[in-house]
Amino acid sequence: MLTPEEMEIFDEDFKHFAVANGVSNEEWLEMNTSNKELATQLVGLFSDTVLQKVYEKLKFIEHRSPSSCLVFKLNDSEIDLISLNAKSDKVDLSSAESIHDALVNNASELSIFRSNKKYSKVREEEIHEMLSQGCVNSSEAFWMMLEKVVD
Repeated sequence: MLTPEEMEIFDEDFKHFAVANGVSNEEWLEMNTSNKELATQLVGLFSDTVLQKVYEKLKFIEHRSPSSCLVFKLNDSEIDLISLNAKSDKVDLSSAESIHDALVNNASELSIFRSNKKYSKVREEEIHEMLSQGCVNSSEAFWMMLEKVVD
């Protein structure tokens, strides 16, 4: 479900969505006060639609911690992974600056590998789970930089 703050951002989109689903503005206002369950279902359906579109557009996500940096390329049928793991506490992989420093000055303290796998679920469902577990949006530029290191 989108939060109330997120719903404010999508206010106009929601109005169009409601109308497309046969709910006028007046009906929505009435539903929102007299039938909260139905209103919540409509907001849930809208939230799913918005998230589906966002997930379809995502191409790169990552998960960072002091001891690892996992960067995922989200292809149509499989996920590619580049993983950096610290071999000791001397290396911190939680920020772009510390990753750069580790690659330049402490490469021997890193284990780096690459792998890929087919999605075990529908692509967008798997992306949703990964984001729920702490992954965040990443960039193609970061992926390409790491590819150069791995190759």
